[in-house]
Amino acid sequence: MKKRLWLSLALAYPLMLTGAAHAADANQPWLNPAQSPEARADQLVKAMTLDEKIQTVFAYFSTEFSPKKYEQPKDGRPDSAGWVPGVPRLGLPSQWQSDAGVGVATQAVSKKPYERTSLPSGLATTATWNPKLAFAGGAMIGSEARSTGFNVLLAGGVNLMREPRNGRNFEYGGEDPLLAGIMVGEQIRGIQSNHIISTVKHYAFNDQETNRNHVNVKIEDKAGRMSDLLALQFAIERGNPGSVMCAYNRVNGDYACESDYLLNEVLKQDWKFKGYVMSDWGATHSTIPAALRGLDQQSGFPFDKSDYFNAPLKEAVVNRHVPEARLDDMVKRITWAMFANGVVEHPVATPTSADAGIDFDAHGKVAQADAEEAIVLLKNHNNLLPLAAGVRSVAIIGGHANVGVLSGGGSAQVYPKGGSAVPNEGPTSFPGPIVYHRSSPMGELAKLTKAKLSYNDGKDVAAAAKLAAGSDVVIVFGTQWMAESFDSDDLNLPNKQDELIAAVAKANPKTVVVLQTGGPVVMPWLNNVGAVLEAWYPGTNGGAAIARVLAGEVNPSGRLPATFPASLAQLPRPKLDGDAKTKDENIIEKVTTDYNIEGAAVGYKWFDLKGHKPLFPFGYGLSYTSFAYEGLSAQPAGNGIAVTFNIKNTGKRDGKAVGQVYVSPVSGGWEAPKRLGGWDKLELKAGASGKATVQIDPRLLGVYDSASKTWKIAAGEYLVTLADSAGAKPAASVKVKLDAKTVDVNGR
Repeated sequence: MKKRLWLSLALAYPLMLTGAAHAADANQPWLNPAQSPEARADQLVKAMTLDEKIQTVFAYFSTEFSPKKYEQPKDGRPDSAGWVPGVPRLGLPSQWQSDAGVGVATQAVSKKPYERTSLPSGLATTATWNPKLAFAGGAMIGSEARSTGFNVLLAGGVNLMREPRNGRNFEYGGEDPLLAGIMVGEQIRGIQSNHIISTVKHYAFNDQETNRNHVNVKIEDKAGRMSDLLALQFAIERGNPGSVMCAYNRVNGDYACESDYLLNEVLKQDWKFKGYVMSDWGATHSTIPAALRGLDQQSGFPFDKSDYFNAPLKEAVVNRHVPEARLDDMVKRITWAMFANGVVEHPVATPTSADAGIDFDAHGKVAQADAEEAIVLLKNHNNLLPLAAGVRSVAIIGGHANVGVLSGGGSAQVYPKGGSAVPNEGPTSFPGPIVYHRSSPMGELAKLTKAKLSYNDGKDVAAAAKLAAGSDVVIVFGTQWMAESFDSDDLNLPNKQDELIAAVAKANPKTVVVLQTGGPVVMPWLNNVGAVLEAWYPGTNGGAAIARVLAGEVNPSGRLPATFPASLAQLPRPKLDGDAKTKDENIIEKVTTDYNIEGAAVGYKWFDLKGHKPLFPFGYGLSYTSFAYEGLSAQPAGNGIAVTFNIKNTGKRDGKAVGQVYVSPVSGGWEAPKRLGGWDKLELKAGASGKATVQIDPRLLGVYDSASKTWKIAAGEYLVTLADSAGAKPAASVKVKLDAKTVDVNGR
C-alpha cells in the first residue's frame, strides 16, 4: 500500500463537494440535519458500496515516510497525522486528522511546519483545577484545527500517572481518575464545539513508553474499572468524544486494539459508547480478530505491518469471515460521530495562507490564562516571592530563559511562530527537535520590574555562582525535556542541573527555582533555596505567565495534579519494567508490567496506603495570600453525597482557592484510605468569602463488583474531609451515614 494504493483514489477523487453543498432530497436523506445522527448514519451506510465502506475504515498517514518509501497522499494535509477519503457522490467529506494534545501539531521534522498556538501541557492545564480553562483551551485549539483544515483531532490524553517517569505524562491529566476525567473531558468538549471530532486516548493502560508497542499490562477487572478505566469513563461522559483511540500495549495478553474485553465489553456494551474506535499509529495487528473484537478504523498506514483494513478486510467480508453487518457497524459508528459533531454540515476548507486567518494574539491570551493558573508555588520561604519592589538586581540563570520556554516533544509538538527560540536543539529525528516557544521569561520580567536583570546560561557553574553571589535575588530555570517514545531514567533534572542549582543556592540563598518539567522531579537542593515554582511546559505565552507570577501581577493558584515522590524507592515499581535499549522483539514481546501491585491505588492513594511521605503531595500548592475553610456540611443526595463549605480569603491579596473534598469509609475496605470526591475553585477578593459546592459521584463511594457489573456502596459511616491537599491536615471533617446501595456500571 504505497503510492499506488492511494493514487487511484486521488485520480478518481474530484474537488470535494461537501455535504453542506448537497440538497437534502429524498435520494440523500442522510444529509437532512433534522434527523438524528443515528438515523442519518444508518441511511448513509445502506447507500454505500462495499468499496466505499472499506475506504471509510482505513486511514493513511499524511506525511512522507522514507523508511517505507511512502509518499504523502495527494488529498491529505501536508505533514499531518492522517487522511481518510470521503465519498463525494454521497456528500461524505474526507477525514483530515491532526495530532493536537496541546495544539495543532506537525508530524516529524518538517521543512514547513504548521506554526500554531500551543496551550500549556495537558498536565499543566489539569494543575489549574479549573474546568472552564480546559474547555476554553480545547475550543481554541479546535478553532485553529478548523482553520488549518482538520476535522479530526487526536486529543484527549487521559492515561493515569502510574509511572512518573513516563515520557508522555506531560500530555495527560495526572493521577486521579476524577480530576483527569473532568479536565480532559472538558477539553474534548471544547474541541468538539468547533464541529470537529476529538478522540480520547490512549485506551487503555498505556502508562509507559518503554516497550510500549508490546508490553503486556496485567491488571484485574475490578482494579482497572476503579482507576484508569474510570478516568476514561469520566472523560467520555463529560466530553462525549466522537472517537476512542486504542493503545499500543497489550492488556492481560491481548493487544489493546484487538481486545474484546476493552473494546466490545467495557466500551461499547457497558458504557454504551456510540462513536468509533481508531487504532494508534502502528497499533493494528490483524484483520479478522481486530474487526470482530471491536476495532473500527485502522489508522496511519503504513505504520502497521499490513493494510489489514483495506483489501484484506474486503476479502474477509466477501468470504464471510467478518460479517458485513460488522463492517456496517464500523462505518455507522464513524459516520455517526461525523453527523453528531456537525462535520458534514460545517465542512473544513484548505487554508489559503500559512496563518489561515488565525487571531494569534487572542489565542495567545487563552494559552496564557491557562499557564498563569497552572503554575504551582511549591515553596516560598520568608515570602521571597513575589519579588519585592526594593530588589535592585536579579540574576537569571539557565533554561534559555533569555529567549523562550520549553515544550514537550513527539507527536504532540506544536511549532511556534518564527520557529523555535533555540534552533537546532536536541534530536534531529523523532521525537525531536527540542522546541522553545518564543516567550522569554527574562524579557517579560524586564517589563514588570525596575531591577537590573543579568543572564548566565548556567553551563559554567562557577560563573553562574559568581553572578548569583553579586545579585539581590537569583532565578534559576530548571528544565526537563520529555517526549513520546522514551521514559526518563530517574526523576532528577538532567545535565547536572541539580548541581548547578545547589552551587547557586550556596552562593545566594535568595534563590528562586522555576521548573519547566514534564512531570514530577526530585529536588535534592530544596532545603537550600528560597522559593520554587513548577511552571510545567507553559505554552506559547509561557514566559509572560511566569514573569507575572514572579512579579506578583498574578497570584499563583495551581495545585499539583500528581504526587511528587521523594525518591524512586517510594514507587510501586522502583525499577521501570522493560528494556529501553533493545530492539530485539523476542525480548520486547516478553515484557510484562504488573499493575496489580498497586491495583486501583494510584498516586496519592498508594502513598497513603504505604505510609510514604512524598516530596510534595497531590493537590498541593501555595498562594501569596491565605485562606480559611469553614462551614463544612455533607448529606446524602441521590446516590451520592452533596457537600457545601465556605472559603474566606484571610490575606491582603486577591487570590483563588481550591477546596478539595476527600472521602473515606470509617470501617475501611477500599483500595486506599481515601479518594478525591470533588473540588471547587473560587476566586476571592482580599477579605471576601464564597460558598463552594461539591457533588460526590456514587462510583467514588463504592467498590466495583465484576460479577454483577455494579458499584456497591456499603452501609455505614463515611468521613468527608475538607483539605487543601491530599497530604494536608484536614481543615474540617464530618461523618455521613449511608445506606447500602447498588448502582450500575455507569453510576446510575
